[in-house]
Amino acid sequence: MLVQKSYFKKCFLFILGIFGFISVSAQYKEPAKNEKPNVIFIMADDMGAGMLSYYGQKYFTTPNIDALAKAGVVFENSYSSGYCAPSRATLLTGYSDCRKGKYILTESGAYKETVSGKVSDQQMQQAVNKAIGKEPDVQYLPQVFKEAGYITGQVGKLDYGFTTAAKQLDHHGWDYHYGYYDHTQCHGFYPMFLHENGKRLTIPGNSLPDAGKTGESGSDSLQEKDRWDMNGKQVYSQDLFLQKILGFIRTNKDRPFFLYHPTQLPHGPVAVPSIHPELIFQNELTNIEKAYASMVKRLDDDLGVIRNELEQLDIAEKTIIIFTSDNGHELYTTFKKRVVKPYRNVKTGEAFNDITNKYYSEVGFDIFDGNHGMAGLKRSNWNGGVKVPLFVYWPKKFKKGFVSDKLVTNYDFLATMADMLHVPLKDTKDGVSYLAVLEKNGTSQEKRHESIAFASFMGPALVTDDGWKLRYYAPKKIFQLYYLPKDYKEQNDLSARYPDKVKELTMKLTQKCDGDLNNGWFSDERELRPVKL
Repeated sequence: MLVQKSYFKKCFLFILGIFGFISVSAQYKEPAKNEKPNVIFIMADDMGAGMLSYYGQKYFTTPNIDALAKAGVVFENSYSSGYCAPSRATLLTGYSDCRKGKYILTESGAYKETVSGKVSDQQMQQAVNKAIGKEPDVQYLPQVFKEAGYITGQVGKLDYGFTTAAKQLDHHGWDYHYGYYDHTQCHGFYPMFLHENGKRLTIPGNSLPDAGKTGESGSDSLQEKDRWDMNGKQVYSQDLFLQKILGFIRTNKDRPFFLYHPTQLPHGPVAVPSIHPELIFQNELTNIEKAYASMVKRLDDDLGVIRNELEQLDIAEKTIIIFTSDNGHELYTTFKKRVVKPYRNVKTGEAFNDITNKYYSEVGFDIFDGNHGMAGLKRSNWNGGVKVPLFVYWPKKFKKGFVSDKLVTNYDFLATMADMLHVPLKDTKDGVSYLAVLEKNGTSQEKRHESIAFASFMGPALVTDDGWKLRYYAPKKIFQLYYLPKDYKEQNDLSARYPDKVKELTMKLTQKCDGDLNNGWFSDERELRPVKL
């Protein structure tokens, strides 16, 4: 009996101790590293908003991407850059691509020299490092996360630029990196090799030096044959990327991580292992259109796999997911009497002069309306070339199903994460935090851009917070003025009617281009550093 009383007494005290511990624990917060959310940033390649069923795509659905929008924050006034390399550079540096000396771009194609074996991978990386030289003294996006105690990983295309090496990626702050080191290789989806933390990895079954880039010339039937000729094309790059993404998440599930996935999808030339079941019987589409849409579907499906993995690891609620695109839409569905390069107005036969006659889906025969009714495509400074979808998903802490018209740009993300993680910025960025828009309780003070600037192959442009847009067409030194709230399609040039507004905005744009509008023009003369052995 005494033994039983002693036993029960010990049990009672033990239970009291547990409840006491729980009570204290309820008041005591775990170390900050356990409270910090994981962050996954997915950047599609050359994909306009019109390719998503959230924005009305009628030939196929994107349920997983749409789910981020429906349960997250949607930015309807989000801008990026005119094309890929500077877009990723602005994301990582927090600076506009109209600025001079904030990042370094090297020429692409260097790593093809290593295929023959005459040049070793080590020699090539040394040559790339020499071409890059000393990078500008700026704080990079992954460095912000590392300062907050995160593990950082990048899987997919090179983090920015056209050619990179392990030294540059390490310098930017990546703890782990896997993927392409050469932009030219990114145009194929069956690489002979990729790099992991600087080590070259051969991909068995892939034997084509151009990574299996599908031909874009010749008859429709020849292109179709080339697309489905799988000789030397056994392993699809996105399969490898998904595997590495899941591995990174599993390895780091118990600590805060930042994962950046600049995917190739759905950049062309069109290449996909098979037509997605949802598209097989879409008889309104050509075969190449079905294949292209399948690339978008593959990206959506992969997001579903990633979210399921987060659920299985019980870390979904503490993971932020961001989805966007590197630039506006581009066409890769060339088919005779349908979409043919160089693009022309299919109704009139006229070439687009990008002053009075510009590209729209209905006159360029993009059956998908990838640029969602806007003017222009990738590389242009029309909104169809630079306006991108942006969804930020974290229902636990961020607003759910909220649509914002706040003017934002991709170089705002660095400032936003620094704001959220309380990391001081070491250099003055062009980006502005949009954390206050995301938070349910709006604890942060909202900051706003008075205006943003972006570069293009046509010249720079400026968009103001109240909806004015000044467009500079550099080849002809022409300024055009639009009022976007009443002119979504940029059809009504108001420059002659409001000359003072043109003058005012020209001064602001020039200032944002460091005093020279040519800094915002990706002309043939724009410097790309050559990689020489």
